[in-house]
Amino acid sequence: MDQVIHFRSAVALAGRFPVLAGADLDVARGEIVLLQGANGAGKTSLLRACAGLLRVAAGEAWVLGENLVADPRAVRRRIGLFGHSTALYEDLNAVDNVRFAVRASGGAVSAVVPAMERLGLTGRLTATSVGALSAGQRRRVALAVLLARDPELWLLDEPHAGLDAEHRDLLDVLVEEAVGRGATVVLASHEADRARRLAGRIVTVAGGVVSAQAPSLSPVQPEATAHVA
Repeated sequence: MDQVIHFRSAVALAGRFPVLAGADLDVARGEIVLLQGANGAGKTSLLRACAGLLRVAAGEAWVLGENLVADPRAVRRRIGLFGHSTALYEDLNAVDNVRFAVRASGGAVSAVVPAMERLGLTGRLTATSVGALSAGQRRRVALAVLLARDPELWLLDEPHAGLDAEHRDLLDVLVEEAVGRGATVVLASHEADRARRLAGRIVTVAGGVVSAQAPSLSPVQPEATAHVA
């Protein structure tokens, strides 16, 4: 089995507080895994640790074959995190934001325009500074960054938030297409019905424990368990 994520007894701290307290998680290539649980349960911390943005202080943390305990930056070009913050430059226009992100990750600049067109970011929107866009439009620019970069691992934290119905549906299509190209997806979402239809496996973060659940309507995927604070 080709493991994309392998955490064992992984501990991560925010100050002195363990936001991950012995996390065990295995995710195989091609899976769509849903993390569900209450606010503050550790879902965002787990995604940020997988992205190399939250340092794992103890235990094992391997993502895409890279040891994140030794070097948390090792996988950043190969993963895409679409979270609460768009991480865009407000003084740059939409197309320059996408182009900059793609170049920084070593991606193909030729993918920028098709990604923006797919997200409906055409005409005046391409040349509009991100700071002048609506919240929903900024979310679409950030999603265009993810699509243009086409990472091996998609980490999605409440990805449907701030999108209208049309683009929530499009996001689901983009996720399924990415998996069809060989990507792996881990997402956290409070849109339970939508996310469960999308996911092949669900793990619940609650009270410091993440337990394997029955597969959703997607094809059955390998099971695993995890323990997260």
